[in-house]
Amino acid sequence: MEKFGKSQSVKRVEDLRLVTGQGRYVDDIAPEGAAHAYFLRAPVAHGVICALDLEDARDMPGVQLIVTVDDLIAAGVKIGLGTTVVKNRDGTRGAKPLRPILAQGRVRHVGEAIAMIVADSLAQAKDAAEVIGLEIDDLPVHVDLAVGGDAIHAEAPNNQAFDFGLGDEEAVRAAIAKAAHVVTTEVVDNRIIVNSMEPRGCFAEVTDGRLHLAFGGQGVWGLKDDLAKHFGIDKADIRVTNPDVGGGFGMKAMRYPEYFAVAHAARILGRPVRWMSERTEAMLSDNAGRDLTTKATLAFDENHRIVAYHLDTIANMGAYNSGYAQPIQTELFAKVLMGTYDVQTAYMGCKGVFTNTTPVDAYRGAGRPEAIFVLERTMDEAARQLGVDPWALREKNFIRPDQFPYTSVTGVTYDVGDFGKVLHRAALESDRAGFETRKAASQAKGLLRGQGLCYYIESILGDTEETTKVAFTDDGALIFVGTQSNGQGHETVYAQFLADHTGIPADQITVVQGDSDLIKKGGGTGGSRSVTVQNAATLATVGVMVAAFSAFLAADQGVYVGAVSFDDERFRVDGSNLTPTMLEVVQMARDAGRDDLLVHTATFDIENRSFPNGAHVAEVEIDPDTGVVKVDRYTVVDDFGNLINPMLAEGQVHGGVAQGIGQALTERVVFDADGQLLSASFMDYAIPRADDMPMIRFATECTPSTNNPMGMKGCGEAGTVGALAAVANAVTDALWDMGVRQVAMPFTPHRIWQAMKAAKDDSAAA
Repeated sequence: MEKFGKSQSVKRVEDLRLVTGQGRYVDDIAPEGAAHAYFLRAPVAHGVICALDLEDARDMPGVQLIVTVDDLIAAGVKIGLGTTVVKNRDGTRGAKPLRPILAQGRVRHVGEAIAMIVADSLAQAKDAAEVIGLEIDDLPVHVDLAVGGDAIHAEAPNNQAFDFGLGDEEAVRAAIAKAAHVVTTEVVDNRIIVNSMEPRGCFAEVTDGRLHLAFGGQGVWGLKDDLAKHFGIDKADIRVTNPDVGGGFGMKAMRYPEYFAVAHAARILGRPVRWMSERTEAMLSDNAGRDLTTKATLAFDENHRIVAYHLDTIANMGAYNSGYAQPIQTELFAKVLMGTYDVQTAYMGCKGVFTNTTPVDAYRGAGRPEAIFVLERTMDEAARQLGVDPWALREKNFIRPDQFPYTSVTGVTYDVGDFGKVLHRAALESDRAGFETRKAASQAKGLLRGQGLCYYIESILGDTEETTKVAFTDDGALIFVGTQSNGQGHETVYAQFLADHTGIPADQITVVQGDSDLIKKGGGTGGSRSVTVQNAATLATVGVMVAAFSAFLAADQGVYVGAVSFDDERFRVDGSNLTPTMLEVVQMARDAGRDDLLVHTATFDIENRSFPNGAHVAEVEIDPDTGVVKVDRYTVVDDFGNLINPMLAEGQVHGGVAQGIGQALTERVVFDADGQLLSASFMDYAIPRADDMPMIRFATECTPSTNNPMGMKGCGEAGTVGALAAVANAVTDALWDMGVRQVAMPFTPHRIWQAMKAAKDDSAAA
């Protein structure tokens, strides 16, 4: 990546289209004349459906179809949505209760879809829903994050979804018992609602006997496979597309009930059917994120080296297993269990619990932010109890550069890293040396100031295989990719990467994505995989192209293939002054009738993943009179390996940090004892605003990955992985001298004020 012109901060080409209202989202492209779907949803959290009278609704103006679970079964539709479960400690599998497309006999959370009404207009569908006779006999509601209570599912006594364990618990407890110092803390990772700018939506149509479903998602092939399974039809008779997508963050990666119901309606009616979620509907039905509580114990020797780590976690699954909820808080959490620290004695126990709340699944980072948050909060607590510098404590326990490749206690092999170098750079970039001066200035204004550090590492996840196809046109080239942009800038970065390695001008390259008819398979977007895995496939495709064009040129010039070379911009032929660009060779092939040279495809499988890591340093100011917390300074130094477009990487970090700050300071999901979501609108749920965000200082320290040919590491989720603990540690630091020892996120003014008041009262009582 050292060649001049590569790794440049190229502006996003898609932005002009998107910010001027020219984006084509799923609700913009629904076929003209499509009928509208609307879902009757459960008004209570748990109960038996004892009456569902649809007759009056069917007679309402404009109503074309009403669908219940019984209608789906009668039509031969497989009603149970797929999920992945983990292995319990006793060798059995986690509970796998049926999650029906539409409620079957019982509702288990407010917002669960009971029936779908399809009408000529949305207003008519809503009017029809109003006259449906729905009666539900209430059942006991379980919303506590604890095993126990009346079972929501017969398959899960005591509402336990799974009981996961990893590591030698006996050895860990023995090491803790012998340790010189033991630090235990309890950490709450609060539930969030994703609230992507564009809510979920879809439309379905049947054309020439083929089902086409378009939806706002993170990839098309998983849903295509599931549609084939649920409807019992051949995959060749299904096309799935993703148009422009206004934010996904893991939430839109899953297969939701509405997609199957809408597809069924289009097949029954022979007419396109569309659905778009409204905001409160989204808050009630989109997968939530996080929602777990962990008791963590770190044990140290007399030199403050970590000798053992023990975790006990309770994780909320909501009312059903979503697609990957169980693995996220167990297997994916474990990927970075020990973070960047050289510790080989650790145990993780995690119990999953079903509650009468919205299901929980992936949210930006999916398990890795949860793991790093607990670890880095506990490291900070340990530093305070041990009376040592939290930066020095981390550095003392880092995996050293000469230990790589390093296999962690959970069996994950980190390829490279130089954590100390990154940490030292973070101290400079954040002006750590000037913190005491800034703290004194804050005190002079009557404000409390604190600094928090988080050193994170994450593993890119998802499918390790990807395919790229390049097709040449009269105007340049099309690059077909198997990932799906949700706003990250893929149209820019993929074109830029192909241009860097072929010399084709980037403005003559068009990125094609999100259409199962145009590329055979793909892994979609998630787990920070997109750029690394997709560009590895693109690099392989470039190799195929260069080999094919070199052979063509050799034959055309009457030389052996070894006499032809390519320098990423031009071909050269030994003994000749012929130096054509790739597009010029394409034209030569076209003139020669070699249409077989106009399309090239390659698939690449990255056998080992990369591990982005870095340091986040947050500084907060707290007003002791009001409890208001302001993030005043924020610095990030990341090791993302080699970068294609530094500006896009920085943008990804900014977005991730914003979501982390939102969870830390403002976002709070509240269910009452009856399972009603009290924070079901933006009047009650506070996503971060522009004035909640500081300027973010961003720098990189590159240690190229050895696990892919570009030396790259994913960057999409890193900002969130590091932000939670950085902000939480800064808040703790600011409040420590006030006697406050524990506050749970989000750090709302009321919570902070209450914590300070309680500490003051305790001090007075003593």
